[in-house]
Amino acid sequence: MNRPPALPRWRKSSYSNGTGGECVEVADLESAVGVRDSKRLDRTFIAVRPAAWAEFVASLRRA
Repeated sequence: MNRPPALPRWRKSSYSNGTGGECVEVADLESAVGVRDSKRLDRTFIAVRPAAWAEFVASLRRA
């Protein structure tokens, strides 16, 4: 029996605040990382390879 795919569990950036600042949400997808603007949930998201996302996050930590 085929089950529908689970909905992604989106999580906000730790830099998000409740005052309407710039907010990014990410979700672990089956074979990618989804990235979207949390203020525009009606829009689509981008999907990047997990290795590329890991390198991006690592580069931010080094900055």
